Amino acid sequence: MNVQAIKAIYQFEIHRTLRTWKQSIVSPVLSTSLYFIVFGSAIGSRMMDIDGVSYAAFIVPGLILLTILVESINNAAFGIYMPRFTGTIYEILAAPISAFEIVIAYVGAAATKSVVLGLIILLTARFFVDFSIVYPVWMLAFLVLISVTFCLFGFILGVWADGFERLQIVPMMVVMPLTFLGGSFYSISMLPGIWQTVALFNPVVYLVNGFRWSFYGVSDVNAAFSLSMIFLFMVVCLAVIWWIFKTGYKIKV
Repeated sequence: MNVQAIKAIYQFEIHRTLRTWKQSIVSPVLSTSLYFIVFGSAIGSRMMDIDGVSYAAFIVPGLILLTILVESINNAAFGIYMPRFTGTIYEILAAPISAFEIVIAYVGAAATKSVVLGLIILLTARFFVDFSIVYPVWMLAFLVLISVTFCLFGFILGVWADGFERLQIVPMMVVMPLTFLGGSFYSISMLPGIWQTVALFNPVVYLVNGFRWSFYGVSDVNAAFSLSMIFLFMVVCLAVIWWIFKTGYKIKV
């Protein structure tokens, strides 16, 4: 394995984030903090408990995931799209580095940003909401797995996109609405019967509930099933990336 090449790409992506720390770190943290203030402190105090958890605390995992999913996709998509846009992707492909190592470098850097961002938001939430973490190891495991999985998805999006507007279509028009409808702000058990069934077809439901289970030990779906859904999506993303490099789709053309 070409560790030096992986390290070079990884460090370049991390340094790019540090150069734009206001946009990459401060902006999403402030945006999420507003949700904590409005939905947690203001509205949460007027809401009833859900599964024995105060409403303000109940929405913390969902709000963290709302940011993590979008940022993971954006970070990974932009990371691979820029070399394609500038033409430097050919230098990377010509270098003695395999497709596997390229994916490790770009996805690893994007996932690192997402995990760090998630932990910062988690610490920030302490200033606004009183919450506990029942299974901290599982919480970190879910955070890492979800970040890596959606960074893989973002990598695919970055290869598929033909312009900057396409980079924003999926996160803003698909992922964010699915997150809002995926139980970030409520338990799906609060929905009418038919809509509970419909909600189970939303993949984000399993991510939010698995992550929430690690906080409070409560979930609308089985935590093990949530974990299996994450692994399934990861395998699908890895299969698509393998096909991309095998065929050279929008990379070698």
